[in-house]
Order: sequence, then C-alpha cells, then structure tokens
Amino acid sequence: MPNLLSKEHIIAPPGFNRWLVPPAALAIHLSIGMAYGFSVFWLPLSRAIGVTAPAPGDWKISTLGWMYTLFFVMLGSSAALFGPWVEREGPRKAGVVAACCWGGGFFIAAAGVYFHQIALLWIGSGVIGGCGLGLGYISPVSTLIKWFPDRRGMATGMAIMGFGGGAMIGTPLADLLMRRFATATSVGVWQTFVVMGAVYFAAMMLGAFGYRLPPPGWTPAGWTPPRDEAAQAGVVRAVPVGVASRTPQFWLLWAVLCLNVSAGIGVLGMASPMIQEIFRGRVTPSAAAGFAGLLSLFNIGGRIFWASLSDRIGRRNTYTAFFGLGIALYGLVPTAGSSGNLPLFVGLFSIILTLYGGGFATIPAYIADLFGVSYVSAIHGRVLTAWSTAGIVGPVLVNYIREFQIGRGLPAADSYTFTMYVLAAFLVVGLVCNLAIRPVPDRLFAATTPPKPAPQGAPRAAVATATVAPAGQWTIVGAAWTLAAVPLGWGVLKTLTLASQMFR
Repeated sequence: MPNLLSKEHIIAPPGFNRWLVPPAALAIHLSIGMAYGFSVFWLPLSRAIGVTAPAPGDWKISTLGWMYTLFFVMLGSSAALFGPWVEREGPRKAGVVAACCWGGGFFIAAAGVYFHQIALLWIGSGVIGGCGLGLGYISPVSTLIKWFPDRRGMATGMAIMGFGGGAMIGTPLADLLMRRFATATSVGVWQTFVVMGAVYFAAMMLGAFGYRLPPPGWTPAGWTPPRDEAAQAGVVRAVPVGVASRTPQFWLLWAVLCLNVSAGIGVLGMASPMIQEIFRGRVTPSAAAGFAGLLSLFNIGGRIFWASLSDRIGRRNTYTAFFGLGIALYGLVPTAGSSGNLPLFVGLFSIILTLYGGGFATIPAYIADLFGVSYVSAIHGRVLTAWSTAGIVGPVLVNYIREFQIGRGLPAADSYTFTMYVLAAFLVVGLVCNLAIRPVPDRLFAATTPPKPAPQGAPRAAVATATVAPAGQWTIVGAAWTLAAVPLGWGVLKTLTLASQMFR
C-alpha cells in the first residue's frame, strides 16, 4: 500500500492521456463539496428530539451552524499546514487521507446525532471532516495545473468546479435519504450520515487512485511556454513563499478573497432555512433543498465561466466585476423578499453564487500573475487561510444577526434584511482592496530552476508529445467522464425537479 500511494509510483507512463485526471479530481471534489449543502440538515437536526416540532433539549440552528464554520476553518488551516506535505508526498496519498477524514467524519457525526452529543458533530464532521476538506481541496489543483499549463484558467476551474457542485448532488440525496429513514421517533439524519459517509469514502478512494503526475520536463504537444517563462536560458522568475507573504499584494489578495467568501458563505450556510422562513408556506423543505442545490449549480457554472473569462479580461478586472455586481445584487435581495417576488429572489442569489464560485476558481491564476508560477501551490495554501476566517465571519454573522433580530420581536422573514446590507458593505471594502493591488516589485523576484527534462536522455520534443495517447485510451477517458457525469447529471435533474416546486 505505501508504494501504491508514493509520489514516485504515480508518475504517468508515456502516452498517458491527461484528460483522465480531471474526472479523478471531480470524484473527490464532488464528494467534499457536500459541505456547502449541510444547511439541509439544520431544521431536521433542530428537532432531533421533538421530531415533529422543537422540544426541550433540541439544538439551536446557531449551535449547529458551528459545524459549518468548522468545515471552512479547518479547510483553510489544513490547506496551509499540509500544503508542503501534499507537494512532497503527492496527490494520491493526500486523496486517500482526505477520503478517510471526510467519510469517517460522517460516521462520527452519525454517532453524535444518535447519542445527541453536539461535540461529536463538531469533532467528527467539523474538525476531522474539515481536515479532509482541506487535503481533498488542494490535492488536484497543482496536479491539474501541471497537466494543463497551456490552459491555466480552465485547469483551475476544472480543479475546483466539483467543490461548487457537490451540494447539487448531496443535497437532494440527503433529502431523499432523510425522508426514506424518517420515522415517528427519528428524523432520519444519523442513518443518512452513515450512508453518505460510505458513498463518499468509496468515491474519493476511486478518485485518489485515478491521480497521475506528469513526468519531469513534460509539456503538452505543440505548446510553447510564454516568453517570460522561457527567458533567461530556461530560468523562471518568481517570488519565494516567505517573501510573498510579507508583501502588501499578498495581504490585499487575502482580504479580497476573505471578503468575497464571507458574503457568499454566510448565505450558503443558511440557504435552506432562509428561503423557507422568508417565503413561509410557499417553499417546502424539499423545495428548499432544491434551492440549495440550485445555488450549487450556479456556483459550479461560475467557476468555469469566470475563470475562463479572467484569461481574457484579466484577474483584477474580473474581481472588480465580482464586487461591483455583488454590491448591487445584495442590495436588491431585501426588496425581492419583502415584495414576495420568489423568482427574483432565486435569480439574485443564483447570480451571486456565480460570483462566489468564480472567486475561488480565479484566485490561483491571480496568484500566478502577481508572484510567478513556481510557488503557486504554497502561496495558494496560505491565501486559503482567508477562507478559514470567512468560514467564521460569514455564518456567525448571518446566524447571530438572525437570532438577535428575532429576539427583538422581528418576524423571521424580515430577520435577514440588515444582514444583506452588511454583506454588501463587506463587498465595498473588498472592491477597494482589489483596486489597490499593484504589480509586485521586480526586486522581490528570484530565479528558480524549472523541472529537469525526462530521464534516459529523451529530447524535449519527444516528451512534449506525451499527451498524444493511444486511441484505446479515449475509450477509458469516455468511461471515466461518464462515471463523473452520471451523478452530476442526476444532481442537476433532482435539483431542477426540487427547485421547480418553488414556482408551482
């Protein structure tokens, strides 16, 4: 087993088809992406004792929301802490550990629900599962960038689009399972956790064993590196990690990501109960699950769309668009809610989620633009600590402002209005930070040596044709993409079916 997981063991053989790697990344990211859909469990868990109605001893939604916060605190922390280990040991070992943490976290959380111990939910899904999120999240990013240097923006979009779409599969699946397992004495959540933990563990293990790394010196056939990377006799210039993290550009970029994520993640964490409370009587729990899944559909679409667009208009301009549009959209949400305009409400949040997803997909390329390509993975891991901060700020802000407003006697449907304006203010600050980013001074760049050519004296031209795979491999590629597309297609169908209930 150690040899099967070692970095040396997963170097791709000659003729390996690079299009086999994205489905492996999707298998892991579609699994861990269910973290976005956990709001579907909040209302059932808030009456785990009372079952049909809240009872003494039941958990508050704000208490349960700390599990969601822990997801993203641990994601960013583990990504920063274990980023160098992932680079050293390789993506397969990271993927296996991520599968054990994420799947095991579901099993521990199931025990927490069964014995009604909130600490087991926090430790199981929140802490251990959160570590699985971090390791699973970063494992394919640098791998796909290495396989697709000719399509950097698209590669980062492919690497993390599954994370945005995970809830699109997991949310309707969870709703289906909870209704299947619900009884007069149980809301069906602990049984659902057991089933989903097993399914996600199996899917992530398949993805981990699908990872391959390109051989040293590999480049896609027919691709010539840009002049600035091929200059100085093959020497690449980049800002070292320790130097980059002390620059104003790094901290402005950190603030840009943190503020963009804080706004979006707070909404995602309360998507299901929020739409049920604002449109009480019009949106059922199943339809609310469809709403959460619909947000994931736009989240995943935004990651591909905005990441690809950023290659054309530039990263700074792309983030300016994120913040400018976001400010206007968040400002319109209270109007849509108070007027009872459900289609407008759903449409606003759908566009907001494209901006949120696009921010994640674009940040690795933004880092590469500012600091060079040599240390993207390590710098990316440190920047992701902004996600940890946002994982606290966003959900806590939404949850506790809601409870404070309800405590003042405000109807639950109106308890989100002030929050939307606060989130819009966050985006104003983020816009200022983005506009303040300037190029990194040349004196901070250092020369680095690119990977050595492939062994056995293979000329670079021969290495460059490694992506021209045998015709038979395309059958395997088609099968791999089908395995990833089937659950994704099921998620889209279920999401649209459930979401359609909102408009009947």
